[in-house]
Amino acid sequence: MSVPAKVDKLLQLARLAIAERDWNRAKQAYLQALGLMSDLPDVHYGLATVYFQTRELTSAAHHFREVTRLDPTRAAGFISLGAVLKVLEQYDDAIAALRRGLQLDSQRTEGYYNLGVIYRIQGKFDLAIQAYREAIKLNPRMADAHLNLGNLYAERQLWRQAVEHFREALKLRPEWEKAEDGLAHAEAHLGGAKVEPAAAVKKDLSREEKYRDKPLDPERHGQYLLELHHVSGELEDVARQLVAALERDLEQALKALSTALLYPDTPRSQLDACVERFEKAMERLRAVQQFLQRKTAQVKEMGDKFPG
Repeated sequence: MSVPAKVDKLLQLARLAIAERDWNRAKQAYLQALGLMSDLPDVHYGLATVYFQTRELTSAAHHFREVTRLDPTRAAGFISLGAVLKVLEQYDDAIAALRRGLQLDSQRTEGYYNLGVIYRIQGKFDLAIQAYREAIKLNPRMADAHLNLGNLYAERQLWRQAVEHFREALKLRPEWEKAEDGLAHAEAHLGGAKVEPAAAVKKDLSREEKYRDKPLDPERHGQYLLELHHVSGELEDVARQLVAALERDLEQALKALSTALLYPDTPRSQLDACVERFEKAMERLRAVQQFLQRKTAQVKEMGDKFPG
């Protein structure tokens, strides 16, 4: 497809702005290019990338979809669409996009990794393990994939495999607290471990002194560590959802309400709808906050009751 010189110039300006992390300038250049040539996949791909960086995820998903429509052979379009849909929690559509991308290019590490994340969320642990292993096969230095594999194996009480991947994660990212905690948990079940969890709970100095050199006993501490591991993981997931709620629901609802308030001639029905949307977003946010507070208290209580 022939690209007019003016459009090509705008694309160059947009890419330069992206390199400088000037997202607004990049967005304006891509939007101008879109107005001149709306059927060019590169324009939609660049605009989608900018929207993703500015956390305008619905718009990012729309333009990645346009990429896949205009160029159905572009693997990166499907992989990127799947990654955005994962964040939007549209998991079935995300899986379909990621699988199509991997059919077009089976060497896309990020495609397998994102599939692993989604399958784990859905409780499809065998598929998650398979996806993470494919990601590691393509990129053995992917620390996050090793950590997630370690967690999956620990959840299934496959302790040797869990230890292997937690250790790999620590080789790639030394002093990573999540990997240290997981390794301590897994080694405790294999016996003879002297690795304390790095930050499962915050302890005062006297408590650290008390347990610093004491080995974890699988018989006495195994179930406790397993419960703490699960609660901590759940806490992390909820915290991530809290951030997503702030970035997505509340931000969009507030933007719609602010826009409606700016115009005196906004119909009352539209204003009421914006207010209702904002209130619902706030309700969801408060619910997540309350759940997060309960889980935080649970982790603290479990830490205080750590068996001696």
